[in-house]
Amino acid sequence: MHSPSVSVGPVGASASRERFLVLPIVILILAQMGTTGDNGALSLAASALTTDLGATTSDIQLANMIYPLVGGAFMIAGGLLGTIFGWARTFRTGALVCALGEAVLAFSPNMVVFIWVGRVLVGLGASLLVPSVLGMIPLLYQGHNRMVAFGCIGAASGLSAVLPLILGVVMEAAGMRPTFLVLGAYFFVVAALSLRLPHTANTREKLPFDGVGVALAALGLFLVLVGLSSISSWGLVEPFEGCPFTVFGISPALPAVACGIVVLVVLVRVERGVEEKNGIALLPSSFLKTPQVLAGLTANALMFFFMGAQSILMAPYLQLVAGWSPIDVGTISIVTGIPTFALSLGIPKLAPHANPRHVIQAGYVAMALALGVMALSVTLDGANTAGVYLGAFLAGVGAGTVASHASNVVAAALPERDASQSGGIQSTMRNVGQAVGVALLGAVLLFGITNTVRSGVAADLSLSPEVHEAVSSMSVNLGSNEEFEQQIKDIPMSSADREKLVKIDAQARFDSTRVAYAVGGVIVLLGLATTPLITTFEKGGHAAA
Repeated sequence: MHSPSVSVGPVGASASRERFLVLPIVILILAQMGTTGDNGALSLAASALTTDLGATTSDIQLANMIYPLVGGAFMIAGGLLGTIFGWARTFRTGALVCALGEAVLAFSPNMVVFIWVGRVLVGLGASLLVPSVLGMIPLLYQGHNRMVAFGCIGAASGLSAVLPLILGVVMEAAGMRPTFLVLGAYFFVVAALSLRLPHTANTREKLPFDGVGVALAALGLFLVLVGLSSISSWGLVEPFEGCPFTVFGISPALPAVACGIVVLVVLVRVERGVEEKNGIALLPSSFLKTPQVLAGLTANALMFFFMGAQSILMAPYLQLVAGWSPIDVGTISIVTGIPTFALSLGIPKLAPHANPRHVIQAGYVAMALALGVMALSVTLDGANTAGVYLGAFLAGVGAGTVASHASNVVAAALPERDASQSGGIQSTMRNVGQAVGVALLGAVLLFGITNTVRSGVAADLSLSPEVHEAVSSMSVNLGSNEEFEQQIKDIPMSSADREKLVKIDAQARFDSTRVAYAVGGVIVLLGLATTPLITTFEKGGHAAA
């Protein structure tokens, strides 16, 4: 069944330049918002999972990790499948698989089913759905309309800011299971609406499926993402207490990343031969040989690196140290979401001739400034409210500015088929960027706190030898003064020594959080080095020096 709307191909392209298709972009936005809503529901369901399914903290961490791991590992494959089997079909299949996964989550009898069936299905569905969202835009829209359409998808991140509050109301009123059923129904509606998408003219070639490439990409990305995501729980080099095994006596996190990188290097070499033989590959050479594509992929990765920085630094500090409630923290997402929405959509619409290179540069500077303001908002025992909200607003300004052009920069530099297929690798870069943000800055934060506490105790000769010995082997987490006192309650010491330790921990927490923010800001600013590669603004259009 096809919509009576225009058919987009060689003929439909001129029509799409004249008239912006509203219904298709609304459907694509709803799909993008749904994948964000699933993550929000899981965050809100932590206490319900503990009560209803007996989940441990490790179970909840694994449930959070599985979705980006599965989705990130298979999103490049999703881009290839869309090219071969058609984007509308891949989109619809992804939405239905997500709906099925949400239903499994709602009816799961235990955490094993919840994680290894429900979360895996949602991740697989997203690996088809998200690349299809980005893959359809180059076929449905051309020229300025394409730039606006990509801006709309960026704006979906801003709109998604309201979902945690809405889902929180549903969960509080009806519970965890009905909330996941609502999400399942949502994805089913998105699948039904996809029947109204305009028909896109598929290539008439019979294109082979690159099974070897899919297997290598999935394995390599899975190893990289598992390694990065596990640094804070397994340890960087020295294995932590909860580390499941070691590799030659060290934490397996970095070896997993190294093995994944080796597999991805092999993938690049294999794909060269596949493309020469079949004319299509999982990873087209144009993705790696076109400088502007690399700059655009960097922009996608840094945008989500920045979001990972917020999730691992700002929210935990506000809840665990400053004592903010989940609703208080939820309002911050609105403060960030409004400028994200406004600028993602507004810049392409109101400033169509703005230089994308300069726009993305401004976004990087705004993101780095936001991280600087957030760092300055941190206090020894909490956070400055005005600074938190200012930082959150600047975060939205930066993310929305980069999102307004990041995807179009990639698509504008590629041939039509590769531009459509690029949705998979763009989505993968977003997952990798977010994983790096969480892992790297989480490691800076947690290692910084532990090492600063240890060095502070070692430097204080007034503390007893028992205290020195106990703290020298202790790992310190981010938490309030009261939580740290609970961690050290079994160490024999005087009240004065206990007070000194609490002060040392508070200072370590303060310094390490600010350092982590600073590291994040520097990494975002390093993205400026890639922006001179952005020269082509529209397919067949002008270039800038």
